[in-house]
Amino acid sequence: MDPVVLQLDLDFQQLGIEAGTGAVVGALIGFAAKKVAKIIAVLVGLEMALFKFLESRGIITVDWDRLTAGIIGAGQDAASGTPPSWLETILSTISVSAGFTGGFFVGWRRA
Repeated sequence: MDPVVLQLDLDFQQLGIEAGTGAVVGALIGFAAKKVAKIIAVLVGLEMALFKFLESRGIITVDWDRLTAGIIGAGQDAASGTPPSWLETILSTISVSAGFTGGFFVGWRRA
């Protein structure tokens, strides 16, 4: 029996372009994501403080269990999705993903 030979036709220039593009896009998104995350954290904190203040004054009644259940339910819904074949997904996006991840962390640290 002949051994099975796996032959890959790799175009290193194309892989470099994909990784570089992914890095640039990742850096931009990482930078923006950190800025947006800070703004959202402040807004959510202010909203929760406002809810607590209004509740303490008897102006509104907040169902805290229901409020947190919506957040937990959204996380469970996202986790229950069936992903495509993990091996094919990783192999088809590894060059862009590697560049994006590196760029994202650089952008996140610069923000």
